[in-house]
Amino acid sequence: MFKNKITKMDSFELNKIVAAVLMVALLVIGIGKLSNVIFHVEKPKTPGYAVEVEQATTMTSSAKASVEEKIDIAALMAMGDVASGEKIFKKCAACHSIIKGGKNNIGPALYNVVGRKTGAVTDYKYSKALASFEKEWTFEELNGYLIKPAKWIKGTKMAFAGLRKEKDRASVIKYLNQNSDNPVPLP
Repeated sequence: MFKNKITKMDSFELNKIVAAVLMVALLVIGIGKLSNVIFHVEKPKTPGYAVEVEQATTMTSSAKASVEEKIDIAALMAMGDVASGEKIFKKCAACHSIIKGGKNNIGPALYNVVGRKTGAVTDYKYSKALASFEKEWTFEELNGYLIKPAKWIKGTKMAFAGLRKEKDRASVIKYLNQNSDNPVPLP
């Protein structure tokens, strides 16, 4: 008899708890709906704000030439060291061969590259951007290209991040120049 009273009370208490939870849920939903009616806000058709930005002008060839002239290539090349260039070139060796008669890998063979026309290795398929670049690999061109290849020649397939340090670029260029039948005289 005592057990029955506890069971009935427990189910009654449970009903009160469930009713309280439902009442709170209805209040929250109701207050939300009521606040939408009282405080009506018109939403914009397109969310966000229009930010006006000045368009950056792309470098023309004359502006690019003036940037190139600012680099003192002789001073830059004086920083380089062939032994350091050989060590740094190991980053490049994963994709490029530097030995005489070396085969093309992911990238073209780089023996005799300094002074050579861009896109000149006949048995390598260059990107359209590099094949139509129409310049020679001078010290200045190699320096600009090695800073960040994708930025120097837009559309190139080369995904190398580049060499930020001037000394590293000069060292690699000297190493590339040394690996040639006729090294180009340094500036």
